[in-house]
Amino acid sequence: MRMLRSSRTVRIIAGLCVLPTLSGCIVTGYEKPDLNLEIPDQYRAGHGDKAPPELDWWRGFHSRELTDYVEQAQTANFDIAVAIAQVDQADALVRQTGAALLPTIDANATVTRSRNATAGNAVARVASGSSETTIYNANLSASYVLDVWGKNRAALLATEESAIVSRFNREVVTLTTITTLANTYFQVLAAQDRLRVAHNNVAAATRILNLVKQQFNVGTTSQLEVSQQESLLATQRASIPPLEIIARQNMAALALLIGRAPEHVSLRGGSLARLAIPRVTPGIPSEILTQRPDVRQAEAQLASADYNVESARAAFFPTIQLTGQAGLQSLALKSLFGPGAWFYTAAAGLTQPIFDGLLLLGQFEQQIGLQKQYLQAYRKSVISAFADVEKALIALEETTRQERLQTQAVIASRRAFQLSELQLQAGTINLITVLQTEQTLFTAEDTLAQVRLSRFQAVVSLYQALGGGWPPKGEIAREVSERAVEVNPPTLSSEPGPNP
Repeated sequence: MRMLRSSRTVRIIAGLCVLPTLSGCIVTGYEKPDLNLEIPDQYRAGHGDKAPPELDWWRGFHSRELTDYVEQAQTANFDIAVAIAQVDQADALVRQTGAALLPTIDANATVTRSRNATAGNAVARVASGSSETTIYNANLSASYVLDVWGKNRAALLATEESAIVSRFNREVVTLTTITTLANTYFQVLAAQDRLRVAHNNVAAATRILNLVKQQFNVGTTSQLEVSQQESLLATQRASIPPLEIIARQNMAALALLIGRAPEHVSLRGGSLARLAIPRVTPGIPSEILTQRPDVRQAEAQLASADYNVESARAAFFPTIQLTGQAGLQSLALKSLFGPGAWFYTAAAGLTQPIFDGLLLLGQFEQQIGLQKQYLQAYRKSVISAFADVEKALIALEETTRQERLQTQAVIASRRAFQLSELQLQAGTINLITVLQTEQTLFTAEDTLAQVRLSRFQAVVSLYQALGGGWPPKGEIAREVSERAVEVNPPTLSSEPGPNP
Protein backbone atom coordinates (compact mmCIF):
# COMPACT_ATOMS: atom_id res chain seq x y z
CA MET A 1 0.00 0.00 0.00
CA ARG A 2 2.83 2.40 0.85
CA MET A 3 4.47 1.76 -2.51
CA LEU A 4 1.19 2.43 -4.30
CA ARG A 5 0.71 5.75 -2.54
CA SER A 6 4.32 6.78 -3.13
CA SER A 7 4.04 6.09 -6.84
CA ARG A 8 0.87 8.14 -6.94
CA THR A 9 2.70 11.06 -5.32
CA VAL A 10 5.49 10.80 -7.87
CA ARG A 11 2.95 10.85 -10.71
CA ILE A 12 1.30 13.99 -9.34
CA ILE A 13 4.60 15.86 -9.01
CA ALA A 14 5.85 14.62 -12.39
CA GLY A 15 2.60 15.68 -14.01
CA LEU A 16 3.09 19.22 -12.76
CA CYS A 17 6.66 19.23 -14.04
CA VAL A 18 5.79 18.26 -17.62
CA LEU A 19 2.91 20.71 -17.93
CA PRO A 20 5.18 23.51 -19.27
CA THR A 21 5.70 21.49 -22.44
CA LEU A 22 1.94 21.43 -23.01
CA SER A 23 1.32 25.16 -22.47
CA GLY A 24 2.18 28.35 -24.27
CA CYS A 25 1.26 26.79 -27.60
CA ILE A 26 -0.39 29.81 -29.13
CA VAL A 27 2.53 32.24 -28.85
CA THR A 28 3.44 33.45 -32.28
CA GLY A 29 6.98 34.35 -33.23
CA TYR A 30 8.75 37.45 -34.42
CA GLU A 31 9.24 38.14 -38.07
CA LYS A 32 11.47 40.94 -39.28
CA PRO A 33 9.03 43.69 -40.28
CA ASP A 34 8.54 45.08 -43.73
CA LEU A 35 9.81 48.60 -43.19
CA ASN A 36 8.40 49.90 -46.46
CA LEU A 37 11.50 52.07 -46.85
CA GLU A 38 13.72 52.90 -49.78
CA ILE A 39 16.95 50.90 -49.57
CA PRO A 40 19.59 52.44 -51.88
CA ASP A 41 21.56 50.20 -54.21
CA GLN A 42 24.72 52.24 -53.65
CA TYR A 43 25.88 55.36 -51.88
CA ARG A 44 25.93 58.49 -53.97
CA ALA A 45 29.32 59.54 -52.60
CA GLY A 46 30.76 56.02 -52.53
CA HIS A 47 33.20 54.96 -55.21
CA GLY A 48 35.49 52.06 -55.91
CA ASP A 49 35.81 48.78 -54.08
CA LYS A 50 32.92 47.49 -51.96
CA ALA A 51 35.09 45.54 -49.51
CA PRO A 52 33.91 46.07 -45.90
CA PRO A 53 36.19 47.55 -43.22
CA GLU A 54 38.31 45.32 -41.00
CA LEU A 55 37.31 44.48 -37.43
CA ASP A 56 40.37 46.20 -35.94
CA TRP A 57 39.94 49.24 -38.16
CA TRP A 58 41.89 51.57 -35.86
CA ARG A 59 45.13 49.78 -36.80
CA GLY A 60 44.79 51.27 -40.27
CA PHE A 61 46.13 54.60 -38.97
CA HIS A 62 49.49 52.91 -38.23
CA SER A 63 49.78 54.41 -34.74
CA ARG A 64 51.00 51.99 -32.10
CA GLU A 65 50.10 54.46 -29.37
CA LEU A 66 46.51 54.76 -30.61
CA THR A 67 46.21 50.98 -30.81
CA ASP A 68 47.46 50.61 -27.23
CA TYR A 69 44.94 53.15 -25.99
CA VAL A 70 42.06 51.45 -27.83
CA GLU A 71 42.98 48.09 -26.31
CA GLN A 72 43.13 49.65 -22.85
CA ALA A 73 39.75 51.32 -23.34
CA GLN A 74 38.11 48.03 -24.33
CA THR A 75 39.00 46.54 -20.94
CA ALA A 76 39.09 49.56 -18.62
CA ASN A 77 36.54 52.07 -19.88
CA PHE A 78 33.83 52.74 -17.30
CA ASP A 79 30.98 53.17 -19.80
CA ILE A 80 31.76 49.79 -21.34
CA ALA A 81 31.88 48.26 -17.86
CA VAL A 82 28.44 49.71 -17.10
CA ALA A 83 27.07 48.29 -20.37
CA ILE A 84 28.47 44.85 -19.49
CA ALA A 85 26.82 45.04 -16.06
CA GLN A 86 23.53 45.88 -17.77
CA VAL A 87 23.89 42.74 -19.87
CA ASP A 88 24.27 40.71 -16.66
CA GLN A 89 21.14 42.34 -15.27
CA ALA A 90 19.19 41.56 -18.44
CA ASP A 91 20.27 37.90 -18.31
CA ALA A 92 19.17 37.68 -14.66
CA LEU A 93 15.79 39.18 -15.61
CA VAL A 94 15.40 36.49 -18.28
CA ARG A 95 15.89 33.82 -15.63
CA GLN A 96 13.37 35.52 -13.35
CA THR A 97 10.76 35.77 -16.10
CA GLY A 98 11.34 32.18 -17.23
CA ALA A 99 10.55 30.91 -13.72
CA ALA A 100 6.84 31.49 -14.40
CA LEU A 101 6.92 28.71 -17.01
CA LEU A 102 8.03 26.10 -14.48
CA PRO A 103 6.20 24.66 -11.47
CA THR A 104 7.07 25.81 -7.98
CA ILE A 105 8.00 22.92 -5.66
CA ASP A 106 8.65 23.40 -1.96
CA ALA A 107 9.68 20.99 0.78
CA ASN A 108 8.14 21.66 4.21
CA ALA A 109 8.73 20.15 7.64
CA THR A 110 6.88 21.43 10.71
CA VAL A 111 6.35 20.47 14.32
CA THR A 112 3.32 22.08 15.99
CA ARG A 113 2.66 21.83 19.71
CA SER A 114 -0.57 23.31 21.09
CA ARG A 115 -2.45 23.43 24.40
CA ASN A 116 -6.20 23.83 24.61
CA ALA A 117 -7.86 25.67 27.51
CA THR A 118 -9.97 23.40 29.83
CA ALA A 119 -12.52 24.50 32.44
CA GLY A 120 -12.96 22.93 35.86
CA ASN A 121 -10.65 21.09 38.17
CA ALA A 122 -8.09 18.38 37.71
CA VAL A 123 -10.80 15.72 37.70
CA ALA A 124 -12.38 17.34 34.67
CA ARG A 125 -9.01 17.50 32.89
CA VAL A 126 -8.42 13.81 33.55
CA ALA A 127 -11.87 12.97 32.26
CA SER A 128 -11.35 14.92 29.07
CA GLY A 129 -7.80 13.70 28.42
CA SER A 130 -4.56 15.70 27.89
CA SER A 131 -4.94 19.31 26.70
CA GLU A 132 -1.56 19.34 24.87
CA THR A 133 -1.17 18.13 21.26
CA THR A 134 1.94 17.72 19.04
CA ILE A 135 1.63 17.33 15.25
CA TYR A 136 4.55 16.30 13.03
CA ASN A 137 4.28 17.20 9.34
CA ALA A 138 6.60 16.61 6.34
CA ASN A 139 5.36 17.27 2.79
CA LEU A 140 6.10 18.43 -0.73
CA SER A 141 3.91 21.14 -2.26
CA ALA A 142 3.78 22.12 -5.92
CA SER A 143 1.91 24.76 -7.86
CA TYR A 144 1.81 25.66 -11.51
CA VAL A 145 -0.03 28.18 -13.66
CA LEU A 146 -0.99 26.68 -17.00
CA ASP A 147 0.26 29.01 -19.70
CA VAL A 148 -2.49 27.96 -22.10
CA TRP A 149 -2.70 31.35 -23.80
CA GLY A 150 1.04 31.96 -23.93
CA LYS A 151 1.17 34.97 -21.59
CA ASN A 152 4.23 33.83 -19.65
CA ARG A 153 5.91 32.43 -22.74
CA ALA A 154 5.49 35.76 -24.55
CA ALA A 155 6.83 37.63 -21.50
CA LEU A 156 9.90 35.37 -21.51
CA LEU A 157 10.52 36.00 -25.21
CA ALA A 158 10.14 39.74 -24.59
CA THR A 159 12.79 39.70 -21.87
CA GLU A 160 15.07 37.58 -24.05
CA GLU A 161 14.84 40.22 -26.77
CA SER A 162 15.52 42.88 -24.14
CA ALA A 163 18.66 40.96 -23.20
CA ILE A 164 19.66 41.08 -26.87
CA VAL A 165 18.99 44.82 -26.79
CA SER A 166 21.44 45.15 -23.90
CA ARG A 167 24.09 43.27 -25.87
CA PHE A 168 23.72 45.54 -28.88
CA ASN A 169 23.80 48.51 -26.50
CA ARG A 170 27.14 47.23 -25.26
CA GLU A 171 28.39 47.17 -28.85
CA VAL A 172 27.08 50.71 -29.39
CA VAL A 173 28.84 51.92 -26.25
CA THR A 174 32.05 50.16 -27.25
CA LEU A 175 32.02 51.62 -30.76
CA THR A 176 31.22 55.08 -29.41
CA THR A 177 34.05 54.82 -26.89
CA ILE A 178 36.59 53.75 -29.51
CA THR A 179 35.60 56.47 -31.99
CA THR A 180 35.60 59.09 -29.24
CA LEU A 181 39.04 57.95 -28.14
CA ALA A 182 40.36 58.10 -31.70
CA ASN A 183 38.95 61.59 -32.25
CA THR A 184 40.36 62.75 -28.91
CA TYR A 185 43.77 61.35 -29.79
CA PHE A 186 43.70 63.07 -33.17
CA GLN A 187 42.70 66.35 -31.51
CA VAL A 188 45.76 66.09 -29.28
CA LEU A 189 48.00 65.51 -32.30
CA ALA A 190 46.36 68.36 -34.21
CA ALA A 191 46.86 70.70 -31.24
CA GLN A 192 50.51 69.67 -31.11
CA ASP A 193 50.82 70.37 -34.84
CA ARG A 194 49.25 73.79 -34.37
CA LEU A 195 51.54 74.49 -31.43
CA ARG A 196 54.59 73.69 -33.58
CA VAL A 197 53.24 76.00 -36.25
CA ALA A 198 52.64 78.72 -33.66
CA HIS A 199 56.15 78.41 -32.20
CA ASN A 200 57.66 78.47 -35.70
CA ASN A 201 55.60 81.54 -36.46
CA VAL A 202 56.81 83.21 -33.28
CA ALA A 203 60.39 82.45 -34.27
CA ALA A 204 59.82 83.85 -37.77
CA ALA A 205 58.08 86.95 -36.43
CA THR A 206 60.95 87.47 -33.98
CA ARG A 207 63.48 87.35 -36.83
CA ILE A 208 61.51 89.91 -38.78
CA LEU A 209 61.19 92.12 -35.69
CA ASN A 210 64.93 92.02 -35.10
CA LEU A 211 65.55 92.93 -38.73
CA VAL A 212 63.06 95.82 -38.56
CA LYS A 213 64.70 97.12 -35.38
CA GLN A 214 68.08 97.03 -37.09
CA GLN A 215 66.68 99.07 -39.93
CA PHE A 216 65.06 101.43 -37.44
CA ASN A 217 68.39 101.98 -35.71
CA VAL A 218 69.95 103.07 -38.99
CA GLY A 219 66.93 105.23 -39.81
CA THR A 220 65.50 103.28 -42.76
CA THR A 221 62.20 102.37 -41.02
CA SER A 222 59.84 104.16 -38.70
CA GLN A 223 58.62 103.42 -35.18
CA LEU A 224 55.22 102.60 -36.68
CA GLU A 225 56.67 99.68 -38.62
CA VAL A 226 58.42 98.43 -35.49
CA SER A 227 55.17 98.61 -33.54
CA GLN A 228 53.29 96.77 -36.28
CA GLN A 229 55.73 93.88 -36.18
CA GLU A 230 55.67 93.85 -32.38
CA SER A 231 51.87 93.63 -32.51
CA LEU A 232 52.04 90.69 -34.91
CA LEU A 233 54.57 88.93 -32.70
CA ALA A 234 52.40 89.45 -29.60
CA THR A 235 49.40 88.08 -31.48
CA GLN A 236 51.31 84.94 -32.39
CA ARG A 237 52.42 84.45 -28.80
CA ALA A 238 48.84 84.93 -27.58
CA SER A 239 47.66 82.10 -29.84
CA ILE A 240 49.76 79.55 -27.93
CA PRO A 241 47.84 79.31 -24.59
CA PRO A 242 44.48 78.35 -26.22
CA LEU A 243 46.26 75.58 -28.12
CA GLU A 244 47.86 74.37 -24.89
CA ILE A 245 44.39 74.22 -23.35
CA ILE A 246 43.11 72.08 -26.23
CA ALA A 247 46.06 69.69 -26.08
CA ARG A 248 46.15 69.25 -22.30
CA GLN A 249 42.37 69.02 -21.83
CA ASN A 250 42.11 66.37 -24.53
CA MET A 251 44.91 64.44 -22.85
CA ALA A 252 42.85 64.46 -19.66
CA ALA A 253 39.76 63.35 -21.60
CA LEU A 254 41.73 60.52 -23.18
CA ALA A 255 42.89 59.37 -19.74
CA LEU A 256 39.26 59.14 -18.61
CA LEU A 257 38.40 57.04 -21.66
CA ILE A 258 41.01 54.45 -20.67
CA GLY A 259 39.93 54.54 -17.03
CA ARG A 260 43.04 56.15 -15.59
CA ALA A 261 43.89 59.35 -13.74
CA PRO A 262 45.38 62.03 -16.05
CA GLU A 263 48.46 62.31 -13.82
CA HIS A 264 49.37 58.71 -14.61
CA VAL A 265 48.95 58.88 -18.38
CA SER A 266 51.91 59.90 -20.51
CA LEU A 267 50.91 60.68 -24.08
CA ARG A 268 53.76 61.03 -26.53
CA GLY A 269 51.63 62.26 -29.38
CA GLY A 270 53.42 63.39 -32.48
CA SER A 271 51.95 64.71 -35.69
CA LEU A 272 48.95 63.87 -37.85
CA ALA A 273 51.22 64.12 -40.85
CA ARG A 274 53.06 61.00 -39.70
CA LEU A 275 49.92 58.84 -39.57
CA ALA A 276 48.42 56.89 -42.41
CA ILE A 277 44.86 57.45 -43.54
CA PRO A 278 43.21 54.10 -44.27
CA ARG A 279 41.09 53.62 -47.34
CA VAL A 280 37.54 53.00 -46.15
CA THR A 281 34.94 51.42 -48.43
CA PRO A 282 31.30 51.43 -47.37
CA GLY A 283 30.23 48.13 -48.92
CA ILE A 284 26.68 47.47 -50.09
CA PRO A 285 24.09 49.71 -48.36
CA SER A 286 21.76 46.83 -47.45
CA GLU A 287 24.56 45.15 -45.48
CA ILE A 288 24.58 47.98 -42.98
CA LEU A 289 21.28 46.66 -41.55
CA THR A 290 23.18 43.70 -40.12
CA GLN A 291 26.32 45.62 -39.13
CA ARG A 292 25.14 48.75 -37.32
CA PRO A 293 24.64 47.77 -33.67
CA ASP A 294 22.15 50.58 -33.10
CA VAL A 295 19.98 49.36 -35.99
CA ARG A 296 20.01 45.81 -34.65
CA GLN A 297 19.33 47.16 -31.17
CA ALA A 298 16.24 48.97 -32.48
CA GLU A 299 15.09 45.78 -34.21
CA ALA A 300 15.47 43.74 -31.02
CA GLN A 301 13.57 46.42 -29.11
CA LEU A 302 10.73 46.13 -31.63
CA ALA A 303 10.72 42.34 -31.27
CA SER A 304 10.48 42.71 -27.48
CA ALA A 305 7.55 45.10 -27.90
CA ASP A 306 5.80 42.58 -30.17
CA TYR A 307 6.05 39.86 -27.53
CA ASN A 308 4.84 42.28 -24.85
CA VAL A 309 1.74 42.87 -26.97
CA GLU A 310 1.19 39.10 -27.10
CA SER A 311 1.56 38.84 -23.33
CA ALA A 312 -0.85 41.74 -22.73
CA ARG A 313 -3.38 40.19 -25.12
CA ALA A 314 -3.21 36.83 -23.33
CA ALA A 315 -3.97 38.53 -20.00
CA PHE A 316 -7.63 38.83 -21.10
CA PHE A 317 -8.08 35.05 -21.01
CA PRO A 318 -8.65 32.83 -17.96
CA THR A 319 -5.81 31.87 -15.64
CA ILE A 320 -5.69 28.18 -14.76
CA GLN A 321 -3.65 27.21 -11.71
CA LEU A 322 -2.91 23.72 -10.42
CA THR A 323 -1.75 23.06 -6.87
CA GLY A 324 -0.84 19.84 -5.12
CA GLN A 325 0.53 18.71 -1.82
CA ALA A 326 1.66 15.29 -0.62
CA GLY A 327 3.41 14.22 2.53
CA LEU A 328 3.27 12.64 5.94
CA GLN A 329 1.51 13.81 9.11
CA SER A 330 1.29 12.20 12.52
CA LEU A 331 0.72 12.95 16.18
CA ALA A 332 3.79 10.94 17.10
CA LEU A 333 7.23 11.18 15.59
CA LYS A 334 7.73 7.39 15.65
CA SER A 335 4.60 6.83 13.54
CA LEU A 336 5.32 9.66 11.05
CA PHE A 337 6.48 7.18 8.43
CA GLY A 338 3.75 4.67 9.13
CA PRO A 339 1.18 3.51 6.59
CA GLY A 340 -1.56 5.76 7.94
CA ALA A 341 0.43 9.01 7.96
CA TRP A 342 0.47 9.62 4.21
CA PHE A 343 -1.82 12.31 2.74
CA TYR A 344 -2.22 14.36 -0.43
CA THR A 345 -4.35 17.20 -1.73
CA ALA A 346 -4.82 18.41 -5.31
CA ALA A 347 -6.73 21.42 -6.57
CA ALA A 348 -7.34 23.24 -9.82
CA GLY A 349 -8.53 26.83 -10.06
CA LEU A 350 -9.69 29.06 -12.90
CA THR A 351 -9.80 32.84 -12.74
CA GLN A 352 -11.45 34.88 -15.49
CA PRO A 353 -11.16 38.68 -15.35
CA ILE A 354 -14.64 40.21 -15.62
CA PHE A 355 -14.30 43.79 -14.48
CA ASP A 356 -11.04 45.45 -13.47
CA GLY A 357 -11.76 49.08 -14.21
CA LEU A 358 -10.28 48.71 -17.73
CA LEU A 359 -6.86 47.94 -16.26
CA LEU A 360 -6.05 45.11 -18.67
CA LEU A 361 -7.33 47.09 -21.64
CA GLY A 362 -5.18 50.05 -20.66
CA GLN A 363 -2.12 47.83 -20.32
CA PHE A 364 -2.80 46.27 -23.71
CA GLU A 365 -3.23 49.65 -25.40
CA GLN A 366 -0.03 50.86 -23.74
CA GLN A 367 1.90 47.95 -25.26
CA ILE A 368 0.32 48.69 -28.63
CA GLY A 369 1.53 52.28 -28.36
CA LEU A 370 5.05 51.14 -27.44
CA GLN A 371 5.01 48.76 -30.39
CA LYS A 372 4.18 51.64 -32.75
CA GLN A 373 6.88 53.76 -31.13
CA TYR A 374 9.61 51.16 -31.52
CA LEU A 375 8.55 50.41 -35.09
CA GLN A 376 9.04 54.05 -36.05
CA ALA A 377 12.29 54.19 -34.09
CA TYR A 378 13.51 51.16 -36.04
CA ARG A 379 12.55 52.74 -39.35
CA LYS A 380 14.33 55.95 -38.36
CA SER A 381 17.48 54.07 -37.32
CA VAL A 382 17.67 52.46 -40.77
CA ILE A 383 17.32 55.76 -42.65
CA SER A 384 19.71 57.44 -40.19
CA ALA A 385 22.30 54.75 -40.91
CA PHE A 386 22.20 55.44 -44.64
CA ALA A 387 22.31 59.20 -44.02
CA ASP A 388 25.26 58.91 -41.63
CA VAL A 389 27.29 56.93 -44.14
CA GLU A 390 26.45 59.35 -46.93
CA LYS A 391 27.42 62.38 -44.82
CA ALA A 392 30.68 60.73 -43.72
CA LEU A 393 31.57 59.86 -47.32
CA ILE A 394 30.91 63.44 -48.41
CA ALA A 395 32.99 64.82 -45.54
CA LEU A 396 35.86 62.47 -46.34
CA GLU A 397 35.80 63.29 -50.04
CA GLU A 398 35.69 67.05 -49.53
CA THR A 399 38.22 67.23 -46.69
CA THR A 400 40.63 65.15 -48.77
CA ARG A 401 40.31 67.65 -51.61
CA GLN A 402 40.51 70.58 -49.20
CA GLU A 403 43.71 69.23 -47.61
CA ARG A 404 45.32 68.89 -51.03
CA LEU A 405 44.42 72.47 -51.97
CA GLN A 406 45.42 73.84 -48.57
CA THR A 407 48.79 72.11 -48.83
CA GLN A 408 49.37 73.92 -52.11
CA ALA A 409 48.38 77.18 -50.42
CA VAL A 410 50.89 76.59 -47.62
CA ILE A 411 53.68 75.86 -50.10
CA ALA A 412 52.96 79.02 -52.06
CA SER A 413 52.62 81.14 -48.88
CA ARG A 414 55.88 79.83 -47.46
CA ARG A 415 57.69 80.59 -50.69
CA ALA A 416 56.24 84.11 -50.76
CA PHE A 417 57.26 84.73 -47.15
CA GLN A 418 60.80 83.50 -47.75
CA LEU A 419 61.17 85.79 -50.75
CA SER A 420 59.75 88.78 -48.87
CA GLU A 421 62.13 88.18 -45.96
CA LEU A 422 65.10 88.10 -48.32
CA GLN A 423 63.94 91.28 -50.04
CA LEU A 424 63.42 92.95 -46.67
CA GLN A 425 66.99 92.16 -45.75
CA ALA A 426 68.10 93.66 -49.05
CA GLY A 427 65.93 96.73 -48.47
CA THR A 428 64.01 96.31 -51.74
CA ILE A 429 60.53 95.77 -50.24
CA ASN A 430 58.39 97.66 -47.74
CA LEU A 431 57.33 96.16 -44.42
CA ILE A 432 53.62 96.15 -45.25
CA THR A 433 54.16 93.52 -47.94
CA VAL A 434 56.23 91.43 -45.53
CA LEU A 435 53.51 91.63 -42.89
CA GLN A 436 50.89 90.50 -45.39
CA THR A 437 52.89 87.48 -46.56
CA GLU A 438 53.77 86.67 -42.96
CA GLN A 439 50.14 86.69 -41.80
CA THR A 440 49.07 84.72 -44.87
CA LEU A 441 51.61 81.99 -44.12
CA PHE A 442 50.66 81.80 -40.45
CA THR A 443 46.96 81.46 -41.26
CA ALA A 444 47.55 78.92 -44.04
CA GLU A 445 49.68 76.63 -41.87
CA ASP A 446 47.22 76.70 -38.97
CA THR A 447 44.32 76.09 -41.34
CA LEU A 448 46.13 73.10 -42.85
CA ALA A 449 46.49 71.50 -39.40
CA GLN A 450 42.75 71.96 -38.78
CA VAL A 451 41.80 70.61 -42.21
CA ARG A 452 43.99 67.56 -41.67
CA LEU A 453 42.21 66.96 -38.34
CA SER A 454 38.83 67.24 -40.08
CA ARG A 455 39.91 64.60 -42.58
CA PHE A 456 40.92 62.16 -39.83
CA GLN A 457 37.66 62.81 -38.03
CA ALA A 458 35.76 62.15 -41.26
CA VAL A 459 37.46 58.76 -41.54
CA VAL A 460 36.50 57.93 -37.95
CA SER A 461 32.93 59.10 -38.57
CA LEU A 462 32.71 56.81 -41.58
CA TYR A 463 33.86 53.84 -39.53
CA GLN A 464 31.28 54.71 -36.88
CA ALA A 465 28.53 55.16 -39.49
CA LEU A 466 29.35 51.73 -40.89
CA GLY A 467 29.08 50.15 -37.45
CA GLY A 468 32.80 49.68 -36.93
CA GLY A 469 34.64 46.75 -38.45
CA TRP A 470 32.76 43.91 -40.12
CA PRO A 471 33.39 40.21 -39.48
CA PRO A 472 33.85 37.83 -42.41
CA LYS A 473 30.70 37.01 -44.33
CA GLY A 474 30.77 33.41 -43.08
CA GLU A 475 30.49 34.59 -39.47
CA ILE A 476 27.64 36.93 -40.40
CA ALA A 477 25.69 34.10 -42.03
CA ARG A 478 26.25 31.83 -39.03
CA GLU A 479 25.06 34.53 -36.62
CA VAL A 480 21.91 35.13 -38.68
CA SER A 481 21.24 31.38 -38.71
CA GLU A 482 21.64 31.11 -34.95
CA ARG A 483 19.35 34.07 -34.49
CA ALA A 484 16.68 32.35 -36.61
CA VAL A 485 16.92 29.23 -34.47
CA GLU A 486 16.56 31.23 -31.25
CA VAL A 487 13.45 33.01 -32.48
CA ASN A 488 12.03 29.92 -34.12
CA PRO A 489 8.26 30.26 -33.52
CA PRO A 490 6.01 31.29 -36.42
CA THR A 491 5.39 34.87 -37.37
CA LEU A 492 4.16 37.95 -35.61
CA SER A 493 3.24 41.04 -37.52
CA SER A 494 4.87 44.19 -36.27
CA GLU A 495 1.67 46.08 -36.90
CA PRO A 496 -0.52 46.44 -33.81
CA GLY A 497 -3.33 43.93 -33.63
CA PRO A 498 -6.99 44.67 -32.98
CA ASN A 499 -8.32 45.19 -29.48
CA PRO A 500 -9.88 42.04 -28.03
